[in-house]
Amino acid sequence: MRLISGRLMEQQRRVVAPLRRGVFLAPATITSLGLLSGFFALVSAINSHFELAAVMVLIAFVCDGLDGRVARLSRTSSHFGVEYDSLSDVVAFGVAPAGIAYCWTLRMLGPWGVVIAGMFVICAALRLARFNVQTASSDKRRFVGLPVPGAAAMIAGCVLAYSYFEFESPHALVVVMAPLTVTLASLMISRVPYPSFKTINLRKRAPIELVAVMLLALAFLFAMPQFTFFMLAAAYLVSGPYLLLRGERSQALTPVLGPQAEGDATPAAHPRRARSAATRVRATGALSEHTPPSQSH
Repeated sequence: MRLISGRLMEQQRRVVAPLRRGVFLAPATITSLGLLSGFFALVSAINSHFELAAVMVLIAFVCDGLDGRVARLSRTSSHFGVEYDSLSDVVAFGVAPAGIAYCWTLRMLGPWGVVIAGMFVICAALRLARFNVQTASSDKRRFVGLPVPGAAAMIAGCVLAYSYFEFESPHALVVVMAPLTVTLASLMISRVPYPSFKTINLRKRAPIELVAVMLLALAFLFAMPQFTFFMLAAAYLVSGPYLLLRGERSQALTPVLGPQAEGDATPAAHPRRARSAATRVRATGALSEHTPPSQSH
């Protein structure tokens, strides 16, 4: 009993102590703004303000890109920030886009529309959970599966493009959006490699052609923001299958559904070493310490 009590008190100290010290204000504020943007997007979709809802998703997209970079630059990354960011992403890029797709088109399918929208939410949550588990062992140059913000941006881009061209064909829209939502949900939990922009170093020299392409994209973004954002989201969506056709494969990462999913990403130790380590833990009541993963987006 004394050993169990000691372990519980030690665990409580390690969980409660960071909360008593407080949270880092700058990244938590940006994450909160993204969370509120996702909530307002959902409310706007319920009130049939679909273009405003898409803009709110884009604001959440910007906040999602900022909070991680602010946390890394200010050296304020923490377990709390990682978990809070994941919860925010579930709402802003899982529930909100699914609500937009359902209120916009999928409700015409009746119960099937609910199933398709629910599938998107579940796959988004699974994608975020898998990312959190595999952060330590993943390749920084590639994402495994379509990132959740990318799937949300595709749905928001469809709404903006539909509004830009002023289409009036709801039945044709259902024919497009239903399989697209299922495809996005499937790509999120797939092992299709997608490019990651975390390794881009703005301090290095870039080819003049790349600078020209970026300036051209910015010009189109200012001239036709709705259509340009749709094209950028669609280009990123097809970049994963393109990399797959080129022969790229996702590396073997930490298993999600397995005994290591709840612990470290390190390989299992030798049986004798594992038994000796377990003996030391029982004798001292020590708890293993895990290094917090870097807050990434």
